[in-house]
Amino acid sequence: MNNKTYLKAIGLTLSFTLASACSSIATNKTNNTEKATEQKATIQSSIVSFENAHKTPYDHSVFHTYFMGDTTTTKEAIVGIAIIEPGHEIHPAHKHEDEEYLLIIEGSGVWTLNGVETPAKAGDVLFASPWDMHGIFNTGDVPMKFFVTRAKGKNVTIKQ
Repeated sequence: MNNKTYLKAIGLTLSFTLASACSSIATNKTNNTEKATEQKATIQSSIVSFENAHKTPYDHSVFHTYFMGDTTTTKEAIVGIAIIEPGHEIHPAHKHEDEEYLLIIEGSGVWTLNGVETPAKAGDVLFASPWDMHGIFNTGDVPMKFFVTRAKGKNVTIKQ
């Protein structure tokens, strides 16, 4: 083997080795980043008291977030309690790809589900399928308190 051929062979071997090493590093870095993100965002089994829930104030309402993030089988899960002053709503009727349940704990109001308004009272539950227009308005004379849970399935896309 002459020197030119020998140097070409070494160069190809080094190029291949370097490319493989870079690919392996990139793959490991991506996998480690994904694992860290997944571990960081995954909700763990726990108990959160009402006093320790994160409070987000809105005009004439407050949302108490108990859990927010990914679980083993869902992504972007939210669990909380909203308290809405009489004559108000936390936000207008809306829609999204998540499935959502709302349970009225105290107070009364009006549900909106796909354009239909229905009286709402303590003990009633609304289930909103993906992309269904839904909301709640406090028509009572005391604050309305309702529990909400919402999530998307991992690796599931719901078309509108």
